[in-house]
Amino acid sequence: MIKKVLSLVLVYLLITGVLGIYWSGEPDPFDVKAVNQQDATNPVVGTGTTSALIGIAEVLLEKPGGYLTNDLTPPGVWLDNIPSWEFGVLVQTRDVARAMRKDFSRSQSQSTEDPDLAKAEPMFNFNNNSWLFPSTEGEYEKALKGLKRYYVRLQDTQQPGGQFFARADNLSNWLANVSTRLGSLSQRLTASVGQKRLNTDLAGENTAEQSTSSAQDLEVKTSWFELDNVFYEARGTSWALIHLLKGIEQDFGPVLDKKNARVSLLQIIRELESTQGTIWSPMILNGNEFGLLANHSLVMASYLSRANAAIIDLRELLSQG
Repeated sequence: MIKKVLSLVLVYLLITGVLGIYWSGEPDPFDVKAVNQQDATNPVVGTGTTSALIGIAEVLLEKPGGYLTNDLTPPGVWLDNIPSWEFGVLVQTRDVARAMRKDFSRSQSQSTEDPDLAKAEPMFNFNNNSWLFPSTEGEYEKALKGLKRYYVRLQDTQQPGGQFFARADNLSNWLANVSTRLGSLSQRLTASVGQKRLNTDLAGENTAEQSTSSAQDLEVKTSWFELDNVFYEARGTSWALIHLLKGIEQDFGPVLDKKNARVSLLQIIRELESTQGTIWSPMILNGNEFGLLANHSLVMASYLSRANAAIIDLRELLSQG
């Protein structure tokens, strides 16, 4: 009897282990234009960004294993890399959903919100780790349905109800948020080796104040137990941004061309695509800056910093008359 129980346990562990390895694979990129099923020669403004967001949300929910962050059973409960990847994707999903509700779908500050986006955006901000009553997947599915309703109305050129305003100021506002996200991730990744930094929180303004005082020299280090989580969060963030920026290129093409800034956007995409290279090591290495072992976090931070610098340049171009 004991042998049978042990055999069943071993078989169960083997099956869940193999399944866990399969579920740990990061999703491949998808073709944003293929998701956007319109005539490619004359797409409606806004369908590129919206279809990219829909595609990202669908992958988040429908990839192998589904949404894993809130799993309570093996093998999902054992995994942490893909949940970190999911969080990176989710943060970008939330940010662009908010930008669409607040800026992209509105002509001015006094205009009304789009009803479907007003419902979808808060649902994406639901607790990302709720297993039941209600489940995270259920709320995100409702948000996805709202996006799809908005997309259908956007495609109907005979009805003015669904709108997307591709303006330089709207794009710049969203890029500013992307820049702060990448800057934070880059700092957390760089801190994998530990650094002493000068406190520059109040630099540039004599009258600036902060709530509580802090030391002039700061010791910053990301915990060894969090390194791979931050790394995969950065991978998920970059994966989502690649698709969103390709949708942005379609919708904001005339704006970018007027500012001679399309190549700047393409350079950002290229830098982010470098973050998606194959990881040949079985684990995320954390060697010293010039040590014998690689430091994957520093490599990732380098790509994110270059992408962030390109975003700053692009925003300057967009602000020019």
